[in-house]
Amino acid sequence: MRCGQALAIDDGVNTAPNRTAIIRNALIASLLLFVLVSAVVMAGLVDGLDRQISAALVMTVDNAPRWWILFMQGVSWIGGGLPRWGIVILLCALVWHWCGPRCAAALGGASLLANFASSVLKISFGRPRPDLVPHLDHVGSAAYPSGHATSAAVVYLLLAWLAPQRWRAAACALAASMIILNAFSRIMLGVHWASDIVGGTLLGTAFALAAAWWVGPRSAPEIGALREK
Repeated sequence: MRCGQALAIDDGVNTAPNRTAIIRNALIASLLLFVLVSAVVMAGLVDGLDRQISAALVMTVDNAPRWWILFMQGVSWIGGGLPRWGIVILLCALVWHWCGPRCAAALGGASLLANFASSVLKISFGRPRPDLVPHLDHVGSAAYPSGHATSAAVVYLLLAWLAPQRWRAAACALAASMIILNAFSRIMLGVHWASDIVGGTLLGTAFALAAAWWVGPRSAPEIGALREK
């Protein structure tokens, strides 16, 4: 083994506890923020701000081009229901190829648990959907937290964390794009308040961090590859 490879291994081993601590602290912070945002939302402290944001962004068939409505409906369609789970299955296969079955189990399990938690919390909070304009998407549950935002955060943030070095920039760009597009689509289609999106994103982030913590330091497969050399 070359000296440079040995140094890379030592550096990876030494920084692994630090990375684990960072993930743990970020997980705690995201959970605390979610609890805080939930309390503020349920107390009605952001109702006025929510209405201002929705009034500025919401679309109707009279004030928005048809193609723009269809695009946002397409974004929303990809982020929910059967299309979402089809994407999760494909991404699980991809991360299995990248770093093994534990990574695939983390992505699939975190996605399922986050979706379940979002559904239970919707029932618990029972927040009504926006009523400013007729909805441009079909909805059948309460508003808070947004299931689309939860899924986008957990799936794509975890994908970015699990991606190997050469794909990391692309995975991070995909994560940012999907989270932002999902957020705007749900508000613009009139089916979510902005605070629903914030809560869902925090919830999904917490599940992504929990899964990353369970998988362990992302550098571990890379260290193993160096050792084999």
